[in-house]
This record gives sequence, C-alpha cells and structure tokens, in this order.
Amino acid sequence: LHLACQVARADVPVLITGPNGTGKERIAEIIQANSAVADGPFVVLNCGALPSELIEAELFGADAGAYTGASKAREGKFEAADGGTLFLDEIGNLPPAGQMKLLRVLETGRFERLGSNRERQVKVRVISATNADLSAMIRAGTFREDLFYRLNVIELRLPPLASRPGDILPLAQSYLARGKTLHPAAEAVLLAHPWPGNVRELKNVMARA
Repeated sequence: LHLACQVARADVPVLITGPNGTGKERIAEIIQANSAVADGPFVVLNCGALPSELIEAELFGADAGAYTGASKAREGKFEAADGGTLFLDEIGNLPPAGQMKLLRVLETGRFERLGSNRERQVKVRVISATNADLSAMIRAGTFREDLFYRLNVIELRLPPLASRPGDILPLAQSYLARGKTLHPAAEAVLLAHPWPGNVRELKNVMARA
C-alpha cells in the first residue's frame, strides 16, 4: 500500500501481479485516488472477459460498420478514460493485434478507432494487472516483450492471502456489520483455512455467514 501511494504520484504505467482474488483492482483504485488525475475517470476493462475479436473495439472504439453488428459509432475505453486512469485487468489475454496497438498508444498517446483513418489523441494513465507469468508468455512468443517493458515500469506484487495471515482477521472483521465482532471459534476456523480464493473467497464466506 505504501509503494502504491508512492507510485501514484509518478505518471508512469504500473503492472499489478498476483493470484486471482488478491485485490488487484482495489490497488489500482488506490493508485488512482492518490494520483494527479484523481478527479478524472477510472475506467476498467477485463481483457479476459471478452472475445478476442471484440477487445480492440472495446479499447479503441469503432466506427459504424467496422464489424458485424456495429450499427453506430462508439467510443472505446481509451477515449472514456481521457484525463484519468484506464485499468486493464487480465492483460495477458490481450491478443497480438491488440498488443501492438496498445504499445503504440502508450508510446504516442494516439490511436484510431476500428474502421477509421482519423487519429485521436488522449492522455491516459494505464494500470494493468495479471495473474499470468508474462515472462513465460514472452518466451513462448504469445506476449510482446516491448509491451511488457512499457507496462512494467513499476511492478506491484500482491501475495496470496494465506501468506499474510495477519490480514485475515482484520479483513474478516471489516466485512461484518458495524458493531458485530468475530467469535473466537470463528477466528480459529478462519486462520486455519488455506484461502485458495484469497480475499475474494474470504469476502464471500463472511457474506454467507
């Protein structure tokens, strides 16, 4: 958290790594809130939740007729995030063509909508996150090395919840209604569990309880 707040003041890309459910998006929100663009938009795109053929349209927008079903022009996430922060979750799922275009935007701030020849200019702070081993993907030829170095100016690694047991009970308490406290027997159960789903699993368990 201390490093995230320090990094927030520098206008450089940040890569957040760690297992699923550790809170990567929350760290991105903290960086945005402590940055020079705190009053700007915070736009999120989950690169793993979209078909590869639609990711470019989501990132850069599309003119009418650019692809099947594109009946009218639409802005992409970069335009929506102009003057603020764009958080790219699961960046390892970005297809090669999207990687190349993303690299160009990071270098120049310029891009074109799908189906358009007109360049657009934006000022966006990019924060990306992944649970993948990007170095292994580079060796396998599925992730661009030049893009990796652009995204990874600063890397924040989030450890799994099981490796920071001192966080378990304070987090669990934070998910309880005001005035409620954990029973000692519940504390013992929470501390004994391995938490493969990390903070997301803990929050789910507390909501069910």
